[in-house]
Amino acid sequence: MEHASTSKAPAEAAAPAFAVPIEFQKQLSGTFAAYISLKDAFVATDAAAVNEATAKTQQVLAQMDMKLLEGAAHNDWMTYQAELAGALQGIQATDDMEKKRTAFKTVSDALYKSIKAFGLGGATAYYEYCPMAFNNEGAYWLSDNDAIRNPYFGDKMLKCGSVEEMLK
Repeated sequence: MEHASTSKAPAEAAAPAFAVPIEFQKQLSGTFAAYISLKDAFVATDAAAVNEATAKTQQVLAQMDMKLLEGAAHNDWMTYQAELAGALQGIQATDDMEKKRTAFKTVSDALYKSIKAFGLGGATAYYEYCPMAFNNEGAYWLSDNDAIRNPYFGDKMLKCGSVEEMLK
């Protein structure tokens, strides 16, 4: 069963909530790139690739320099970073692919909030949504292009979803 993608135009990216150093944005862009490998491993429903990409994402995330941020931006990043780190740990902690996907949903949500807050320093992210994920509860993920490749269903419903927003 294939759910049709919608073709509505995504909302244009708003400016990040915080003005932060480009160096931090580039580090966040690196974390986003590692996340894309993780998303692609979920699309392929490849548990070994998921574990490998999770470890790489954890490594890139750990190298981000929160000392580049001040005040509210620093506090918000500490919250997002903790959510990301905890959810990535959750992916590593189980062999069950559906439990891994549930933790990936949390990773996606926290990374989305991070990109909305700080920006990617010129890179573009696409915020995508599948209304059928998690028993029709729905779930979002991020992509580096506007083609729908659903990480929650993999090849079962590869193109189920729509682009909801563009982020920069």
